[in-house]
Amino acid sequence: MQALYLQSGQLTFRPDYPQPIPAPGEALIRVRLAGICTTDLEIVKGYVPGYQGVLGHEFVGEIIAAPDEKWHGRRVVGSINLGCGVCPVCLGHGPEHCPQRRVLGIIQKDGVFADFVTLPLANLLEVLPEVPDEAAVFTEPLAAALRIREQVVVRPTARAAVVGPGRLGLLVGQVLALAGTAVTMLGRTTHSLDLPTRLGLPTGLADDFADNSFDLVVEATGNEAGFAQALRLVRPLGTLILKSTYAGDSRLNLTKLVVGEITVIGSRCGPFAPALRLLAQDAVNVGALIDAEYPLAEGLAAMEHAARSGVRKVLLRP
Repeated sequence: MQALYLQSGQLTFRPDYPQPIPAPGEALIRVRLAGICTTDLEIVKGYVPGYQGVLGHEFVGEIIAAPDEKWHGRRVVGSINLGCGVCPVCLGHGPEHCPQRRVLGIIQKDGVFADFVTLPLANLLEVLPEVPDEAAVFTEPLAAALRIREQVVVRPTARAAVVGPGRLGLLVGQVLALAGTAVTMLGRTTHSLDLPTRLGLPTGLADDFADNSFDLVVEATGNEAGFAQALRLVRPLGTLILKSTYAGDSRLNLTKLVVGEITVIGSRCGPFAPALRLLAQDAVNVGALIDAEYPLAEGLAAMEHAARSGVRKVLLRP
């Protein structure tokens, strides 16, 4: 099969990569559409040291083989964490923080930048007919945005900001706005604010806001400068939510976290079922985030495109 394969920091297109063989309890899925996210780009830069395998974790696909025949032919999306299933973490909280977990396209599990992928049936959710592939492929990042709503109570009266109006930030902004919260999308340039403005979200340049301007700040820039801005903008006793994953070390002055008694929350994977419901209701505009689509055979060019400044979602179609 075709696949985008990473080894020793070098990404290559493989036209003859071995097709995966499902393990017991797993389905073989034909990938219909996959999305490139910042994490994929950062893995190439070294975010996950030593990763070797097929990249990609955002996808919608069609089951072509499964232990239960009723799944055959179904269009599905899949959660990305594969836990051991027997440790106290898995039994008590789920696979997301299992010490032995594998993560689709990230940790010891070939991902979806390929013609085929395997996942346990327990990880799969069926996509309703009214949700097109171009929307369903956003299920994983939309679920990540919804994770914030699981972790904190966001008051409708709160002054909230999202630093970074990019791929994930725009989903976070729309999800927070669904609860009636006034959310300001903050960018570094006026051009970066064009799309959030078209989506009906309040916008502004981060540098134009005074220190301590917001009760809740979500950092979604994927760079150290975004961390610094988010920390500057959150008020004492406020909440700072960190969504970025990136290669490299941060050298921030964290004194404000102590003096300001700021609550810091790391936020990663979220619930797929509510994300699919929002997509079925067309409650979140994901189509506006698509900048380009490439065939998988042009995956290297697609990754280069996705890495350009200001580019949102680039899709791969095997």
